[in-house]
Amino acid sequence: MAAQSTSSLIKLGDSDQILADPGDDIRGRNVRDQNGEDLGKVDDLLVDTDEHKIRFLRVEHGGILGIGATAVFIPIDAIVEITDDTVHVGEPRERVAAAPEYDPEVIDEPDYYRSLYGYYGYPPYWGAGYTYPRFPWYRM
Repeated sequence: MAAQSTSSLIKLGDSDQILADPGDDIRGRNVRDQNGEDLGKVDDLLVDTDEHKIRFLRVEHGGILGIGATAVFIPIDAIVEITDDTVHVGEPRERVAAAPEYDPEVIDEPDYYRSLYGYYGYPPYWGAGYTYPRFPWYRM
């Protein structure tokens, strides 16, 4: 098993980092599953503090004006298409809904991220041979 990354992940919104092109910011966009069903909105992006790359989408769903909303994390590797207003992921709604839950009070972050990659079946970004996803259909 490859060693865990020594970098930490932080929300882009909580960092002093900005995207080189503000047009590339997908926060606030709708997220749809592989069948076109609504999963929520991209609330924030988790960024690797060492490589400054986005690793996870933080998707919120439910609630009213953010109150009572539930958040799920989806590896960016699951993204299959990005349009001007929607992020499409290659997972069904039921799978995303059943993903491991995150509770910062009881879960160690590195173990949680490892469990997410395992759950979705993607290799972790800290593993040997990992290649950052390319998004040729998205404005670069």
